[in-house]
Amino acid sequence: MAAKTIAVLFGGRSPEHDVSVVSALQVMGALDRSLYSVIPVYLATDGRWWTGEALMKRENYLPAEETLKTLDQVTLDLSANQRPGLTKINPKLLSRAGLGRLGLGGGEERIAFDVAIPCFHGLVGEDGQVQGALETAKVPYTGMRTMASAVLMDKVATKRMLAGTEIEMLPYREIKRPQEGLLIPPSELEPIVGDLPAPWIIKPTHLGSSIGVAKVGELEELADVLPTIFQYDTSAILEPFVENMVEYNVAVARFDGEVRTSAIERPKRTEELLDFKEKYLSGGGKKTGGGAKTPGQSSEGMLSLTRELNPTLPQGLEAKVRDWAAQAFETVNGTGAPRIDFIGNEATGEIWLNEVNPCPGSFGYFLWEAMREPILFSELLDKLIAEALSENARQRLPHDPTPQDARLLQRR
Repeated sequence: MAAKTIAVLFGGRSPEHDVSVVSALQVMGALDRSLYSVIPVYLATDGRWWTGEALMKRENYLPAEETLKTLDQVTLDLSANQRPGLTKINPKLLSRAGLGRLGLGGGEERIAFDVAIPCFHGLVGEDGQVQGALETAKVPYTGMRTMASAVLMDKVATKRMLAGTEIEMLPYREIKRPQEGLLIPPSELEPIVGDLPAPWIIKPTHLGSSIGVAKVGELEELADVLPTIFQYDTSAILEPFVENMVEYNVAVARFDGEVRTSAIERPKRTEELLDFKEKYLSGGGKKTGGGAKTPGQSSEGMLSLTRELNPTLPQGLEAKVRDWAAQAFETVNGTGAPRIDFIGNEATGEIWLNEVNPCPGSFGYFLWEAMREPILFSELLDKLIAEALSENARQRLPHDPTPQDARLLQRR
């Protein structure tokens, strides 16, 4: 069987841009080159799309002007009538046409591929926007579909979507960014917060990686931290602070028609909150080749120093975590391998679903490798690629999807 060409999409205009680059480099390193050829597709922070061999190396990020000169600027071919592809953009033609950086036309050379692997984290990528473009172009792609991506990247929408299930979640309040400015005085916050008991946790509605999370105990403190969140997001979600907090995370996917859950992880905590740098950078840069052919290998600083895999759990808790994760996955017609995050009160045994990550950092490969019967990173990617092709075929419409009785215009 001929090797398939995989376009790995990453970067983007998101506060989690850098984490996306790291995940993509790990994915590209784990793809079996006897089965696939790889095209890196980097979405820069200014919105331009680039491809080229230099993007395979971590030391080239963020690409300097000299590196950009070795790359090709591209745009996604949306014609949807042939093999998926990228169109190279001719900057000179764009300049003459006055199109600047809009990514419109100007290119003739095409780079074809078979499947896209989006490796985005956060806004403008993990939230359904890129998935919608891929659907428009009929591109087979891995991960969650457009609707599920959009809902699950919104913590408020996630609670509303899962409200009719057996899954327990904390009460919450949504605080939206003002039409003008970033400040909301305490007097205006009081009726929004209502009887939600303090202290609270406040965090962005649409971001992950613990960006912007804060603990506050009074309305004045809440008013002080909201402007920072509103710099990155359009709304914030307020929840009661959980005492004696412990976290449990598990990934879930559908393999061979069966919904399966991964090993469970319990993040270690040195303070009340796991901040961004602790989550992604602790461990001092030890390099371990993500996606190697042996199980249990850790990614850079993200595993043994920050989390415990397969922890001993109180009776009944493991079954509850796995069951709720599967319920959440099924409720949104899940695809891909999202990670479901739970928080609990270790003293009381209470537990709640916290959030769902449609595309977790490093694809959560270490959770699958830590199973009793390990699924290695390369195998996980094989399964996701197979699912992408299957989903694309299942959702394919006729060439002319307008039924005979609904046709108002002449067909030629």
